[in-house]
Amino acid sequence: MTTADITSADPSADPAAWGARHAHDPTVVRDDNGTYYMFSTDSVANSEYIPTGVHVRTSDDLVEWTYAGTALDGVPGPAAVWSGAKGLWAPEVVRWESGDWHMYYSASTFGSNTSAIGLAVAPSPSGPWQDRGLVVATRSGQHSQNAIDAAVTVDADGAPWLTYGSFFSGIYILPLDRTSGLPLVEGDLGAVIARRPNSVEGAVEGAFILRRPEDGRYVLFASYDSLFSSYNVRVAVADAVTGPYRDFHGRLMTDLDAPPGSVGTKMLGSHQFDGGTGWLAPGHNSVLTQDGPDGAPEHFMVHHVRFAADPTEHVVQLRRLFFNSAGWPVVSPQPFAGRESETLPSSEHVDGTWQVLRFDPESTDLVAAVAAEVAIEVPMVSDGTPAPARLRIAGEPDGSGGAVELDAVVFGAWDPVRGRPALSFSGIDQRGVAWSGTRGGVS
Repeated sequence: MTTADITSADPSADPAAWGARHAHDPTVVRDDNGTYYMFSTDSVANSEYIPTGVHVRTSDDLVEWTYAGTALDGVPGPAAVWSGAKGLWAPEVVRWESGDWHMYYSASTFGSNTSAIGLAVAPSPSGPWQDRGLVVATRSGQHSQNAIDAAVTVDADGAPWLTYGSFFSGIYILPLDRTSGLPLVEGDLGAVIARRPNSVEGAVEGAFILRRPEDGRYVLFASYDSLFSSYNVRVAVADAVTGPYRDFHGRLMTDLDAPPGSVGTKMLGSHQFDGGTGWLAPGHNSVLTQDGPDGAPEHFMVHHVRFAADPTEHVVQLRRLFFNSAGWPVVSPQPFAGRESETLPSSEHVDGTWQVLRFDPESTDLVAAVAAEVAIEVPMVSDGTPAPARLRIAGEPDGSGGAVELDAVVFGAWDPVRGRPALSFSGIDQRGVAWSGTRGGVS
């Protein structure tokens, strides 16, 4: 069967038509020439005809993505022999101190912790990538850890750390050698920094740690629950890269005694704006950090999400990531659509009617936006430039019987329902619950 025959029968089998669809467990980096590269799991409905070896896409604007092939020619030998994997999962790509690029890829089979994280090195995100062998390997019946979902963080002293783990006994962290990128201590499997009880099958994975030089803290992102239906992103913070990581209420991310849905500050889950697409199970995020137009660092949360109307289909989204006045991360309710698209034509009052989302940490249901009156502590007219704000949501929309006060950030975004730029906000209330919204009604 030719490629033309395959794509005629199933257009999803043609990578040229994918854009950001069929990308799973994504990470995005920027090359020196300004080109963005997205690396993702070998995941597509018609995998029989699609090559393995870490899928690669490129973009000039973080909005439109073009498939660019695979980074590697299939599963490297050592990883294949150890795990029996037929494809590669959850690649992490980082710029190394030497100037080279390091890719940490995962090799496993679904539901097994006979898994391995391997390392490949290249002079550029475009390659060529050369395999350097296994970094961490675990085996069913011998280890409690699961060696997949790698992420790398460089601490305040310039030392690299590998975070990994999926279900089983949780998320682990270990130091890497600054030169080779291999474990500082051969065979080290690290120390646990997040885990969940057996009552929820230990459902935590896809961790990423972001260092914030602004306050010296480390922010742990992790995905809870099922990647097929109920993924949601939780965060916690620590003063050291090794933890301990605590949520808004001070609960440890290793707490096995608290109700499973109460640990970790939930910042994003399934949701839908009135008249818009329903987004299901957002998760397995990384964070792209770069210099913004004003020279200050700006952050994008990169994650995959499913279509509520057809959960078998998933797509990558980037969302603007901000920090409120207390230093907690908050994420845009709207996918990034480009700087020009998010520029308001004129300034608007923040007070008024908004479409509002509340991410109940105890629920994995899809959240439908509701109309709510939003007031601001200090009157403010915004042109969409990100700014901290103390917001008040009227009408007791959380059902608690008390007022909802938000430590939030107000910013410009693209409203896909009305097809125009609009003000949006994201914040955390006094109970540690995340809220997001977009200004005005729907068309």
